[in-house]
Amino acid sequence: QVNLVESGGGWVQPGGSLRLSCAAPTSIFHIAIMGWYRQAPGAERELVADIAADGTINYQDSMKGRFTISRDNAKNSIDLQMTNLEPGDTAVYYCHTWWRGSAVWGQGTLVTVSS
Repeated sequence: QVNLVESGGGWVQPGGSLRLSCAAPTSIFHIAIMGWYRQAPGAERELVADIAADGTINYQDSMKGRFTISRDNAKNSIDLQMTNLEPGDTAVYYCHTWWRGSAVWGQGTLVTVSS
């Protein structure tokens, strides 16, 4: 059983910033591709960004420039720094990785962008 522990999220006004973090077990963190997905109300879950163990990063095109994903090897965690947030960014954000061929998801953290 692999548990991904997410933190961060909450409410922010348009133009604001938030930082999400996701901690993974040491056993997988250093070999796994980890990423963030999001699911807005009534929409399908979509990739935000992912980062490989070697630091290779992949962003969904629409997220480039405002979102930054990073790894903290000392904490076995990945972070998602979100800036200039828009109401359209309102969603539940999920941490994700693969383990033994199966997708593993965090519990999700809600990000609400509104005035």
